Amino acid sequence: MSEKVSKDVKVHMKETQTIMELSQIIQSYDSEIILKKVVQGSVHEANLKSFLGLINLRLQEGDEIEVTCIGPDATQALEEVETFLQP
Repeated sequence: MSEKVSKDVKVHMKETQTIMELSQIIQSYDSEIILKKVVQGSVHEANLKSFLGLINLRLQEGDEIEVTCIGPDATQALEEVETFLQP
């Protein structure tokens, strides 16, 4: 049975962190992890497991994003993403 959880998160990453590191960390989760960001009224969405999608999302310090996780380990995946983005 798949679980779906969502949370709004503000991006705060250390200078040494990259979104690609986060993408590698969450590869072990079975859940799909979607990041959604609104830019000038347009919604941009990317799968966190997709490097190309992340590059196109262009996350920056202070961005407000919605993180949605869907799958058997969705809650744990969401916690991992939140912990990484809010050190």
